[in-house]
Amino acid sequence: MALTNTTITSWKLQEIVAHSSNVSSLVLGKSSGRLLATGGEDCRVNIWAVSKPNCIMSLTGHTSAVGCIQFNSSEERVVAGSLSGSLRLWDLEAAKILRTLMGHKASISSLDFHPMGEYLASGSVDSNIKLWDVRRKGCVFRYKGHTQAVRCLAFSPDGKWLASASDDSTVKLWDLIAGKMITEFTSHTSAVNVVQFHPNEYLLASGSADRTVKLWDLEKFNMIGSSEGETGVVRSVLFNPDGSCLYSGSENTLRVYGWEPDRCFDVVHVGWGKVSDLAISNNQMIAVSYSHTNVSWYVVDLNRVKKSGSVIQGLIQDKPIPAPSSALGTTLRRNYERPTTSCTGQEMKQSSEADRRSPEGERRSPSSEDEKEDKESSAEITNPEDYKEIFQPRSVISRTPPKTTEPFPAPLEHSLSESVLEKPGPVVKIVTPVIDRAGQLKGPITSSTPVQRVEPTVIAAAPRPVAVVTTSASSPSRPVVNTTKPKPSTGIILSTRNEPIGLNAGDFLSHARNAKASAMGDEEALAQIRKGHDTMCVMLSSRSKNLDSVRSVWASGDVKTSLDSAVSMNDLSIVVDVLNIINLKPSLWKLDLCTSILPQIEELLQSRYESYVQTGCMSLKLILKRFWPLISDTLNAPPSVGVDITREERHQKCKACYKQLKNLSNVVKNRAEQVGRHGSTFRELQLLMAPLDY
Repeated sequence: MALTNTTITSWKLQEIVAHSSNVSSLVLGKSSGRLLATGGEDCRVNIWAVSKPNCIMSLTGHTSAVGCIQFNSSEERVVAGSLSGSLRLWDLEAAKILRTLMGHKASISSLDFHPMGEYLASGSVDSNIKLWDVRRKGCVFRYKGHTQAVRCLAFSPDGKWLASASDDSTVKLWDLIAGKMITEFTSHTSAVNVVQFHPNEYLLASGSADRTVKLWDLEKFNMIGSSEGETGVVRSVLFNPDGSCLYSGSENTLRVYGWEPDRCFDVVHVGWGKVSDLAISNNQMIAVSYSHTNVSWYVVDLNRVKKSGSVIQGLIQDKPIPAPSSALGTTLRRNYERPTTSCTGQEMKQSSEADRRSPEGERRSPSSEDEKEDKESSAEITNPEDYKEIFQPRSVISRTPPKTTEPFPAPLEHSLSESVLEKPGPVVKIVTPVIDRAGQLKGPITSSTPVQRVEPTVIAAAPRPVAVVTTSASSPSRPVVNTTKPKPSTGIILSTRNEPIGLNAGDFLSHARNAKASAMGDEEALAQIRKGHDTMCVMLSSRSKNLDSVRSVWASGDVKTSLDSAVSMNDLSIVVDVLNIINLKPSLWKLDLCTSILPQIEELLQSRYESYVQTGCMSLKLILKRFWPLISDTLNAPPSVGVDITREERHQKCKACYKQLKNLSNVVKNRAEQVGRHGSTFRELQLLMAPLDY
């Protein structure tokens, strides 16, 4: 099998130990994509340059953990909010604190700078939003309307509106001049984590824990698009700088969306875990995530990502779709008028003065307590060379960081020949997987995605849940990831656990405490470890042959036959592997597949293995969303006149699917009584299956 060197689409750039205690928040500078601020439970804010090994600056002064951070548009200033409700604003070029703002009675959960830079908004877990005039060190207005924590704030490009996302499942739009709510969007069914304005048009995007991304028209104040297919909570959304598409970041996945009509252009599997923030620089997506004390950077080459095309709602069209008029040419809706210091500043000033005189205004003059806190805050420059290079360049015209940064070079990987890579398929043993944009595991390979190792603060690539995979003797079918999650009290075997199943550590310990008792010898210990090893090898070999058989059928392009082949092997692990591939591309689902797979889904939902249950739930959810309208309409349609063989065949398939779905509804109903995340998933399925009872 020929090997070639291929440039990959996404890779892990670097991993660092960012704080002495757990990281609690972070943010990327959107202008450059090269600056990162991290907040920790150690009450510090650390400033980093992407790909630089050491912290540039450490900002102190907070007395409680840092809850959220935000750069201004020029990346010259950074503001941080603490769990105690205080705000601190630093000037990074001067390396000093500018303001300490006190006002929230609860933890600050969201921040954003006004495009003019002299105002900022803060949201709190007490559901309040406050607008601050940083020049006068006071709150000029408070917005009330949310009932739960405010998770994200975003100013419109023209600086006249403020969008807020909350745990109460709503997105609210506020008029800064009038000081009141304009409208409320309520289509999300769970907490909304992020909102983002289109850079040019009157559009707003929101991402939620309900695993959807929604687009809102800000002229007609209605929803114009909603995604279906996110595999996890949506934590970040970002419009392309030219406004042509929208990027969505969820667990381990980047999706590219278009609108009017709704379509998903591409899905890139990155392996970044719970991504926290996204930025674009040199046509590369820079993403960051954190876990405990570590922060990881990831890069996605947008030149290799599809940002336009012919996919509508998962259905592949034969002919390209005409570009919508709202793409890059004439727009269907008006564009923002960019703020100018003269006009917008005057409007904000008038509004601020009026607010101070109103009961809602909370203008507060600087106090001795504030001045004392300012003095106690400091900016420690830990890396003078990098600090001068970024914040005090020799050329005054060059901004922070320099605009002429080069893109990060993509590493080369040893991959299988192109003919093999074009056909998706699971692998048995994963040493260090590299995932391409089609969701294929390409390997095994001998080298990991590159991670800089520079002492003292950059560490080697710590095993992430997708990077180090073993296979359990009791569950040979699915990869088992070693993490530190607690052992569940139920009979469900988690897909991530920190100890092997079938190997009892107590067998290696002496059961007697007296002096005569002796520890188990090396040979005896090795014999204990080898128990079941031969059986395991035979099982894996058999599974490898079965997967090769399925792959050979898959290569012919017949998904139905390959799935039937997997079902006929009477091995759920093979079915799960094939389903995981099909679930990544909902367009592969056909009515024929439903009749074959629904009986298997019933077994998966009742499995002891969490990974089986998750795959079964995802497949059932896709089937219900895509085919229930067809099944319902077909079964309720009046009899046709004459002979229509195609219609009769479809009717028989829909009838079989309906019968199987009715059986599944009883399983879902019983499992929905569970507590925790599994019960929540089944309750969601129960709602989707409610029409079956009518």
